[in-house]
Amino acid sequence: MSGAWSSAIDVREETDRYVVIADVPGIDPKDIEITMENGVLTIQGERNYETTDEDKESGYRRVERAYGKFFRRLALPDVADAENISAEGKNGVLEISIQKSEQAKPRRIEVKA
Repeated sequence: MSGAWSSAIDVREETDRYVVIADVPGIDPKDIEITMENGVLTIQGERNYETTDEDKESGYRRVERAYGKFFRRLALPDVADAENISAEGKNGVLEISIQKSEQAKPRRIEVKA
C-alpha cells in the first residue's frame, strides 16, 4: 500500500507534563518533523518502500504495511508549554514530552488554624 497513512498515537496526562506516544515503525527518528504552533502539535514523516532484486524476480508479493507520508495534528490545552517540548525515538516508537507551564502545576495550599 502506498500513499498517506496514519500513525497510531496515545496521549497521557501526568502531573507536570503531557506525553504523546506514536508508533512510527521503519522510520528513522531524524526523518520525523515535529512542530508546535498556536497550541497544535504536528508530527509528520515518511516511510519509503524499498524493493530488492528478489522482489522484482518473484513476479508477485504481498504488501500489508502502509508506505508513504504520515501526518498527525493534536490540539493541546493552553497549559502546554510550547517552549519546553522534547522528543525521543527508539525501536519504532516516538515519545514526545510536553511540559505544563508553571501556573498549571498543582500546588498544595496550607490551611491555617
